[in-house]
This record gives sequence, C-alpha cells and structure tokens, in this order.
Amino acid sequence: MMAAMTVDQATERFLQHIEVEKGAAPLTVEVYRRYLKRFSEWLGDTAPGTGLEDIDLELVRRYRLYLSRFEGPDGAPLKKTTQSYYIIALRALLRYLVVQCNVATLSPEKIELPKSTSRSVSFLNADQVERLLNSPDISNVSGLRDRAILETLFSTGLRVSELARLNRDQVDLERKEFGVIGKGSKPRVVFLSDEAAEWIRRYLDTREDHFKPLFIRYAGGVDISKDGQNMRLTPRSIQLMVSKHSRMCGLPVKATPHTLRHSFATDLLSAGADIRSVQEMLGHESIRTTQVYTHVTDRQLREVHRAFHGRSSKKD
Repeated sequence: MMAAMTVDQATERFLQHIEVEKGAAPLTVEVYRRYLKRFSEWLGDTAPGTGLEDIDLELVRRYRLYLSRFEGPDGAPLKKTTQSYYIIALRALLRYLVVQCNVATLSPEKIELPKSTSRSVSFLNADQVERLLNSPDISNVSGLRDRAILETLFSTGLRVSELARLNRDQVDLERKEFGVIGKGSKPRVVFLSDEAAEWIRRYLDTREDHFKPLFIRYAGGVDISKDGQNMRLTPRSIQLMVSKHSRMCGLPVKATPHTLRHSFATDLLSAGADIRSVQEMLGHESIRTTQVYTHVTDRQLREVHRAFHGRSSKKD
C-alpha cells in the first residue's frame, strides 16, 4: 500500500515525520517542502505517472541536468551549492521511504553528491565592526534598539531567528548570559559583552510597554494582544535593518546578521580561542561546520611560519 503513494503524498508524510519525530523547526520543514516541490513539479512535467518505485539513477541524472540548466526569473542559474541542497532533500525523502515506509524505491546511498568546494565566509574586521555598531542614531528609541541588536549579534553570534525569538525575561543582564534553543532543538548558553548588556539596558529603560518580546517594531499600529507578540521584530526586519546600517556607514561588503555571526567567530579565533569552544558558542552540531573559519587559524599559522622558519627567520 505504501508503494502506491504519489510523490506528493510521500513528501507530505516525510515532512510530518521530520516535524514530529525529528523535531525539525518550521523553517526547516518549509525549506524541505520547497526543494521537494520542485522535484515533484519537474517529475509531473517530464515523466507524468512516475511512481515511487520507478525512481532510478537515470531519472535522478535527468533531474540533476535540469537543475544544472535551470534559470531563475532574472536569468541567473542555480548555484552549485543550491543544486546540492535539492539533491540532499531528495535523498532524505528516499531514505525515509526506504527505512520508515519500506517502499521499494531507489536507495539514497546510490545518489552521489558533488564534492563540495570550500566555503568562504564574509566577515568584518575590527574597524568595520565599530563603524557598523556606531551607525544607528541613538537619539531615538528605534536607534537605541538597533544599536542593542547589533551589539547583541556581535557579542553572542546568535542566528537571526534566535535573536528574533528572545524575550525580555529570558536575558539576564546581571550575569550577562542566557540560554537559547538553536537548530535541531539544541540548547546552548550564550554570553553578552559588557557593551551589549549596557546597550540592551539603555534600550529597555526607554520602553514604557510591558510587551514580552525583547526587540519590538515601531512601524505600524500597536497591537497589545498576546503580550505584544505581534509587536515582535521578524527575522526579515532585522536583516533589513542590518543591511540599512551597513549601507549608511559605507561598508565595502553587504553586512547581514550572519556576517556578524561570522565576525563573532573570527574575532574569537583571532584572539586565540580554541575551535571546540567556538563550536559550542555557535551551536554547531559538528566541528566540520565550524572549520569553515580556518581562514583565521591558517593565517596565524602562516605568520608563525614566516617568523620562525628557516631562511625567513634568519634574515632578521
């Protein structure tokens, strides 16, 4: 009976599985839904009537060719990394069908992923961070809020979704630490710098409301229902705010909340922090994810080599 499921039905069961059994965040579920919807639509256009048991390596090869040649509305092709995400989503669906539903379909292990290229990260140096942090006009409450947000992002390395979910009673400004639940429902403790704690305190001192969210919007009407939950800043609003201040202070790169997360990690490693500790503070499940920041330690090793090795050191 399971084998009689359509691809769309199988996708819906899979999405429910990762939400309920795996504890996937709503955003993760929606990302998988978007990736798998493209596969379903392509399948309906090119091979209508294809069942789950008909999925084979030749079909996957044709799908990969489609992804490779796909162009968006602006004519831009899909990045190689994005193409990989589509295949990763398809493999996850097939693994669920084989393992959980006992469906006779293509084994996911037979689908090879392209070798990933080394990720590069965009980060700000110390001067650029200072320019960005000093960009908001702190003579008004929205400017104080923006300064507090920027300081918090750089101080903690929080993901933008984690920051948007923060509540006032969650943040201990005396101990300068608080707990968050990150990706995969993984809890961790993050720490505030003295500066970040002070800017949050200054911002909250201007607030006359009793709304639950730590960071609230000031555009649009006031909604006092649900402890002010509808006043909470969205991740998208925070992204736009960071981008705005990035332009205002003339940074050479387009800064995002994730740029500040990268800058947080880079700053720690540059100062001598070990990569395991940085992994914990970022909430990375795997050390391999944190190793994207080896550009810092590589540079430090290069300086050590230049200063102490062989002929170059003897010249001094």
